[in-house]
Amino acid sequence: MSREVRHPSRRRRWWVAAAGLLVVLLAACAAFLGWALSPYPAEPAPLAAAEGNPDVRVRDDGDAVVLAPARGATGTGVVFYPGARVEPQAYAASWAPVVADTGVTVVIPRLRLNLAVFDANRADSAVSAAPDVDTWYVGGHSLGGAMAATYVGGEPGPEVAGLILWASYATESAGLETRDDLRVLAVAGGSDGLTTPGEFEENGRHLPGSAESVTVEGMNHAQFGAYGPQSGDGEAVLSEEAARAELAEVTGAFLAAGTGTR
Repeated sequence: MSREVRHPSRRRRWWVAAAGLLVVLLAACAAFLGWALSPYPAEPAPLAAAEGNPDVRVRDDGDAVVLAPARGATGTGVVFYPGARVEPQAYAASWAPVVADTGVTVVIPRLRLNLAVFDANRADSAVSAAPDVDTWYVGGHSLGGAMAATYVGGEPGPEVAGLILWASYATESAGLETRDDLRVLAVAGGSDGLTTPGEFEENGRHLPGSAESVTVEGMNHAQFGAYGPQSGDGEAVLSEEAARAELAEVTGAFLAAGTGTR
């Protein structure tokens, strides 16, 4: 009668290896959470200027930052997804002049872990922040824009009239190439080091043929918001104020054409 030979030392080595792997995984998760939960903050001065604009009402309801026209609301709104690890408030300075000029309402939601990739359907609930809006656009900056395109290409909760991409692009999987029911604006920065002009141009084929594509020469990636310099970005030629003014002009003209306010 044979007896099973046990190797306690081998079993201990296995448990030690498993425990070591668990420690590594936990450390990696903690590092990721620390990174994701430390977003680029809004720069105080541009945010204060947006909040002080007499033609715009800025409110933070905890779930989103909402910019609404002080008068002359058109019933058109934009749900705008922030870029990766960027606070919603960082886009108030970019959107305030558009809101003042066109009468649109802009909802900039807080995203799970500050990453749109984990919250691509956030627009479904974000629209509740502006119940008076009846025509919706969805958009975003950088990763936020890519996820907005994916959302629009799926089965969005609200009916979506158009898509606005800042320093971003749609992927083939979004399935937007043949969409003839969407108004699309894609804005690139000529000095963008993160979403490069080459990437922007190459991926333009994933948008409908009617899409409007505009490059603001001298603008880099971080200038689409107001949150300071970003690692890996190109060197801007335009000043912060000039870049935001050109971005507002392009975006405002696109939205105004849709609302008939110009």
